[in-house]
Amino acid sequence: MSTRSVEILEIGSRRNGFAAELREIWAARELLYFLTVRDIKLRYKQTAVGVAWAVLQPVVTTAIFALLFSRFARFDTGDVPYPLFALAGLMLWLFIHSAVSFASGSFVNHTNLVTKVYFPRMIVPLAATLAALFDLIFSVLIFVGMMAYYRFAPGVQVVWALLFLVLALVLGAAMGILLAAVNVRFRDVKFALPFFLQVWMIASPVFYPASMISEKWRLVFAINPLVGILDGFRSAVFGAPFDWPVIGISMAATVVLLIVGITIFRWMEDSFADIV
Repeated sequence: MSTRSVEILEIGSRRNGFAAELREIWAARELLYFLTVRDIKLRYKQTAVGVAWAVLQPVVTTAIFALLFSRFARFDTGDVPYPLFALAGLMLWLFIHSAVSFASGSFVNHTNLVTKVYFPRMIVPLAATLAALFDLIFSVLIFVGMMAYYRFAPGVQVVWALLFLVLALVLGAAMGILLAAVNVRFRDVKFALPFFLQVWMIASPVFYPASMISEKWRLVFAINPLVGILDGFRSAVFGAPFDWPVIGISMAATVVLLIVGITIFRWMEDSFADIV
């Protein structure tokens, strides 16, 4: 009587160093690309106006902010027209909002892929974050058009704007990675996230200038990573002086958040296939 040997394949994460994990992600960059494209298509599938939402959302929201805060609250934005000032902050906020919202539920939305195939798990929230760049591109084009409309020409320091766009991408990825991992185990995330994002927007200078905060509290305020990113981006495109202490604290907070997110993600990823 012959006995057959049965080979058991266990799908799980490998405890490599982070550098090795980065190499795995780079090796799977084609999968990252296809997941990103898939997320973009799914976002606008079966919608009445399709990708026009990427244009309507920043335009309508900016118009509402302009009506409320340029006519009634009258924030002091110097020589910068308020609609232009508001859109500069709003387009980065909408990117962060979309990236965090979609990345947080990315594992739940890709259950079959996560439970059946091995690949670097971090690709899933990263793809959702990169998919949000699609909307940001439209917002930037609208912003450039508004600058032309107001005949507002940026100075040479506009080249710094790229730094703050990259920081926004890193922040979105950090929050997405963290919440995607936590959401697998604690499904309360999807209920708490809308409230958290509302509070985060109010606590960030999206529709008001950071200069409203007194100097005494401004550095504390900058612990919120979005404060330095928004303030630095506006300074870059509008030619205002950079508040480097605020920007530095926000950059440090972004890096810390990224490290915490990756650490928690790697600690929890072994159980993803069993829980999701």
